[in-house]
Amino acid sequence: MAYLLLVLAQVTGLVLIPFGLPGLWLQAGALAAFGWWTDFTTVGFVPIALALFLALLAEIAEFLLGGRYARRYGGGRRAAVGAIIGGIVGAIVGLPVPLIGSVIGAFVGSFIGAAVLEWTRGEGTRPAVRAGWGAFLGRVVATALKGGVGVVIAVLSVLTALS
Repeated sequence: MAYLLLVLAQVTGLVLIPFGLPGLWLQAGALAAFGWWTDFTTVGFVPIALALFLALLAEIAEFLLGGRYARRYGGGRRAAVGAIIGGIVGAIVGLPVPLIGSVIGAFVGSFIGAAVLEWTRGEGTRPAVRAGWGAFLGRVVATALKGGVGVVIAVLSVLTALS
């Protein structure tokens, strides 16, 4: 029964990731709970620590990629900061819309944050929109990266629990 719940939590976590919800943390927490429930007979400290570490790295990457892509697309430091702040604010503002509101909010917020702060540099609309587009692409890449990390955590969890 515990194994079935672990697998269900891993699948649920994977489904939550694209919606901007804490799927990675659900997955890592489920692995830790499984370890605790089974007296850490198959799942020990190392796999749990690895899952938590991977989740943390993916979260950090999510925040940084929007800014990095904004800069790659010609934006300055302001655009990078705007992408990060805009993504966070957008995710919060989008929360009232069920399921996809926070995702759309984070994508749009990254774009708007980067574009607006780049526009304040006074170099015109075109560079601002380009930086915003870069921030948007960065958010898309970050979401895909988090999905990949989620798959790694799921495989780690299921295989470790089986042994």
